[in-house]
Amino acid sequence: MTVNEYHEEFFGRRVVEYRKGGKLKDPQVVYRLTQDFEEEQSQRELLDEFLAKAGPQQLDALILGPWAEASTGEPPSDYLEGLVAHALPKLRALFVGDMIVEDSEISWIKQSDYTDLIKAYPHLEVLRIRGGNELVLPVTEYRALRELAIETGGLPSSVVESIKSSQLPALRKLELWLGTDEYGFDGDLGTYRQLLEKIDPARLEYLGLRNSEIADEIAVYIAKQPWLASLHTLDLSMGTLGDEGAKALLASRYIKGLKALDVRHHYISDEVVEKLEALPLDLTIDAAEDDDEDRYVQVGE
Repeated sequence: MTVNEYHEEFFGRRVVEYRKGGKLKDPQVVYRLTQDFEEEQSQRELLDEFLAKAGPQQLDALILGPWAEASTGEPPSDYLEGLVAHALPKLRALFVGDMIVEDSEISWIKQSDYTDLIKAYPHLEVLRIRGGNELVLPVTEYRALRELAIETGGLPSSVVESIKSSQLPALRKLELWLGTDEYGFDGDLGTYRQLLEKIDPARLEYLGLRNSEIADEIAVYIAKQPWLASLHTLDLSMGTLGDEGAKALLASRYIKGLKALDVRHHYISDEVVEKLEALPLDLTIDAAEDDDEDRYVQVGE
């Protein structure tokens, strides 16, 4: 999934769009609240309208899609404040920012402070956020959170530090889009080495360090870690992975324990690709990008 299409599935169910004045026809889907550019109805008004129809006592999953002024720097604060006020008792999964490039470039999406939301929803199990501008995650105990995904064109180290310093006892899936320094990435290998040392990756089923301009460095580091053998899926897709990182994985004594490896959008030579394809795991790969003087992540601006 990149930023060229909306999510079609979330929390194991099909996604259906909800706009102002819409009708709810299927209780077995997850709805994405959507506004047109310069929509006069506020985020809170659309949320209140939707919840009046959806039955707030039963709602367990929700997507907040394009909001009216997302491309001009409006954050989803009104939505988040509304969710805090409603305190939906069964909400387990939330995705904030499901929008495509026509709605807003990922690096233009302005996010919010999630402190009050996390406090109001200690039972949240899945949290996905698109956009890293002004994103604040509280340092706290996320006692029920089993899936955390943050999609950015440049992930600030402050967000990584918050994750590292928090308690995440139920976490089984971590997906981070690192991006580039041109759009907000200010970390290095040490940033992510410290994160992984703190969160104990051996208990993870899926680790995604995606869309990264330091993909080779990350792969070389991960190849040396015993916990690689306990992962089900390692996802290094969307980044600048080349022969250096791929060869390190091939040489790893722990790679045989891995069940799935995703390296789509890569810069790996045909010779090394053949060796990856011979590994006893489920490999997801596509044609290599042109490897000229520069390498690019898949999603930047």
